[in-house]
Amino acid sequence: MSTYMPKASDITRKWYVIDAAGKPLGRVAAKAAHILRGKHKPTYAPHADCGDHVIIINTDKAVLTGKKLEQKYHRWHTGWIGGLKEVQYSKLMKESSDKAMTIAVTGMLPNNTLGRKAATRLRVYKGAEHKQAAQTPIVCEL
Repeated sequence: MSTYMPKASDITRKWYVIDAAGKPLGRVAAKAAHILRGKHKPTYAPHADCGDHVIIINTDKAVLTGKKLEQKYHRWHTGWIGGLKEVQYSKLMKESSDKAMTIAVTGMLPNNTLGRKAATRLRVYKGAEHKQAAQTPIVCEL
């Protein structure tokens, strides 16, 4: 059996909008990563960039289940000696929930050139309005 190789003419990109209001942050991020990779298409190939564009709205109304708001931290290193930084998710969701969603989605993408290219097709907004109305995005239900 031969491996399927999608041609450039086979790859078409659509726009999807996901409303995160009242939904768990991780489930929304997993669905977005799935669409960004193109795994929902019958023409999916793991070595090809065949994913779609994703718009996530209402991230300020996304929820974290359990005690994650108090117990979960986002940690990163600046690259300098002693440069380990951390912020609690309660503060992160209050001040910049769009960044928290972006961190969750990019963490679910592969750490290679395909994942970095897929991350450029992600748009995240705190409120219900977005700038991509001209692309007529399809509403994606979880």
